[in-house]
Amino acid sequence: MNAPQLQWETQRVFLAVLRTGSLSAAARALGIAQATARRRIDALEHSVGMSLFVRSPSGLMPTDTARELIGHVESMALAAEAFTRAASAEASVPGGTVRVTSSQLLGVEVLPSMLREIRTAQPQLTLELSVSNRLEALALQESDVAVRIRRPTEAAVVTRHVGDLHIGLYATAELLAQSGVPHHASELSHYPLIGPDRNLAEVAFLGQQGFLCTSEHAVIRTDDHLAQFAALRAGLGIGVCSSQLARRHGLVRVLPEQVDFRVDVWIAMHHDLRRVRRIALVFDALAQSLSRFLADR
Repeated sequence: MNAPQLQWETQRVFLAVLRTGSLSAAARALGIAQATARRRIDALEHSVGMSLFVRSPSGLMPTDTARELIGHVESMALAAEAFTRAASAEASVPGGTVRVTSSQLLGVEVLPSMLREIRTAQPQLTLELSVSNRLEALALQESDVAVRIRRPTEAAVVTRHVGDLHIGLYATAELLAQSGVPHHASELSHYPLIGPDRNLAEVAFLGQQGFLCTSEHAVIRTDDHLAQFAALRAGLGIGVCSSQLARRHGLVRVLPEQVDFRVDVWIAMHHDLRRVRRIALVFDALAQSLSRFLADR
């Protein structure tokens, strides 16, 4: 019996459904009609002679067979992206689109002004900014340039350490004038605190740094760093912030000798993209701008 002849576009839909859990989300991610995605999944199941997903009102659940195929189809995706990059005729063209991904806090508070400078110097560029705490895969070309607060660990990625966020406790001057200034970390339980909600790993990490912000101590709890920063600026409590951002907004440092740590910031891109001029331009420009921003403590 001859093996079924499958096309990459079919496996591409299969991989998208595995990642998103539904036909509609997969179709949106690929920019195709949901009916097209359904036809390709049906064709794939017909070709292999078995069901690969269990249909339910909440989406498509992969069968054990589908899970066994994940590694193979991801390898195909990597190969397809590498082929596209290697065959691109636009490698030396400075114009075009560059997609940048970043965490929410840096993406909202730091990067826009830097991207404006890049656009002023390179008006032929179109920039996409994906702001999310989900790590987009550089190898799968979900993004061209990534700004991360942890060292990227993917294979075949070019990385550069651009500096550190200098983290401490801060509050508004108005809150401290009203509540007084704590002189020791043990006094923080008597103050309104801003801390994580359900991210227990972050709660534990901050506790190790001297900031005890468990549920019984924090009056404002959120796992969203952008929301934490907004609550801090609104005067809702004492919370963690980088010195670079605190200075911009006039926040006052609290207990500088007792809560003081650093978070390293990295910029990364896939090594196959080093020869694509527009992406290299954005990578280098962002690296320089971030280094200047982070050096200003």
